[in-house]
Amino acid sequence: MSELPPDLPRLRTVVTYLRGELVRAERALAVAEEREAAIARRRPRPPAAAWLVERGIGVGRPPVRIHAGDCWDTGKRCQGISEGEARRALADSVPGCPHCRPEVALGMLD
Repeated sequence: MSELPPDLPRLRTVVTYLRGELVRAERALAVAEEREAAIARRRPRPPAAAWLVERGIGVGRPPVRIHAGDCWDTGKRCQGISEGEARRALADSVPGCPHCRPEVALGMLD
């Protein structure tokens, strides 16, 4: 619609029509969002990583701590790594988490 009518009755009619279209569009949006959510719920989740590296903040984001995959003290800066990478990081003086103690779980410390 490029031009709106100048008189009040026709403007009210246009507004009423557009409100109805908005309601229809919002219902269609809700249905589509629910459909997408149902599809996402059906997708299998990827398996959890057995080992995690926690990265620091800033340029380069160096590793600051190694965690077992089921550790409760992980955050947003953690990403999954392999067992070999976890062993290498611990051997390269990256500290292990004091709560889950990955060096003990990996048999690197008694």
